[in-house]
Amino acid sequence: MTDLLELIKTRRTVKPAAMNGTILDDSAILKCLEAAHWAPTHGRTEPWRFFVYSGEALARFCTDHAEMYRSAAGPENFMVSKYDSLKNMSHTVSHLVVVGMQRTPMTKIPFLEEYAAVSAAVQNILLMAHSLGIAAIWSTGGMALKPEMKAYLGLQQQEDEVVGFIYLGKTDKEDIPATRKTPVADKIHWTK
Repeated sequence: MTDLLELIKTRRTVKPAAMNGTILDDSAILKCLEAAHWAPTHGRTEPWRFFVYSGEALARFCTDHAEMYRSAAGPENFMVSKYDSLKNMSHTVSHLVVVGMQRTPMTKIPFLEEYAAVSAAVQNILLMAHSLGIAAIWSTGGMALKPEMKAYLGLQQQEDEVVGFIYLGKTDKEDIPATRKTPVADKIHWTK
C-alpha cells in the first residue's frame, strides 16, 4: 500500500477535458463513497449526500446543467463555450458525484462544522480515487452555488448546500510533480 503522505502529495486535479471517456466500474465509485462515509462528523450527523450520475443519466444531467447555466447566466453573461463544455462533459467523464450537505433538522451543530464534515468526505473521495488510479476533480462555484441546483437535487432546507461536483474518469495525461508556493514551515506558528 502506498504511504499515506505520498498518496496525499501525489494526488492531482484532472479536469474533465483531460479525461478520456473510459467507463469505470461502479464498484470503484462505491469504494470512494465508502471512504467518504467514514469522514469525521461532529455529533454523528453525517450530513453528506451523494448524487451519482453515469451513463444516460450523466448525459441528461449534463444537458440539464447546461440549460440551468443558460437560464442563470442570462443573455448578457451567457458563453456558448461554457454551455457546450457543461453539456458535453459526459463524453469524457465516467461518473459524476454531486456532493450535497443536508443539514440535520434542529441540530445544535454549527453550519460550518457540517460543511467541514462534508468537505472532509470529499477529500476522502479524492484520495480513494487517486489510490485506485482514477482521475478526479472537485469543482465548486458556478451552478453549485445557485438555488436551481439545490432544487434539482431536492435539497430543500434553507441551510442545505451543494458542496460541489466530483468528476471521475481516466486520463492519459501524465502526473505533474507536487509543488507548493511556500514551505509548510512558513505556515506554522508553533509555541512550546
